[in-house]
Amino acid sequence: MKSIIIIAVIILLIAIYAGMYNSLVKYRNRAREFSSQIDVQLKRRTDLIPNLVETVKGYAKHEKETLANVIQLRNNVNAADSLQDKVEADSALSGALRQVFALAENYPDLKANQEFSQLMEELSNTENKVSYARQAYNSQVQAYDTAIQTFPRNIIAGIHGFKEMNFLQIPDADKVAPKVKF
Repeated sequence: MKSIIIIAVIILLIAIYAGMYNSLVKYRNRAREFSSQIDVQLKRRTDLIPNLVETVKGYAKHEKETLANVIQLRNNVNAADSLQDKVEADSALSGALRQVFALAENYPDLKANQEFSQLMEELSNTENKVSYARQAYNSQVQAYDTAIQTFPRNIIAGIHGFKEMNFLQIPDADKVAPKVKF
């Protein structure tokens, strides 16, 4: 009878340990999934840029410098190694795209172009998806980091080498509120 109780307690402890370990793996994998979703959306966005540049080039021949800057910033996003570097490069690209969208005001034919309008809408939708994925990633990182820091999971995390993940940070330039003139 005593041996049955000991075996039951051991099995229960193993089940609890396995459950905690599996939950840590789940948290980490979900954070990686959201990181991957950010990459997917950034890739989709950078894939739209050449079409946008070609469309604008046909109407705004005097804006070569602006368009060249957009292409360079697009390449920076694609070349970034870490997720944080991609976010920072994408932030710079967003600023350059705002300049391209502002060009439409100076070129009424461009503004009326259906392909340009469609590209602007797709880029805007993609930006919303990127923002959502960043928020979801940071939320999941917070849940994961909390899980590996709280007792008793912190013991299991230490044994199995679970490490804290970093939140995505907003680039300092994006923290400054735009100045509005009346």
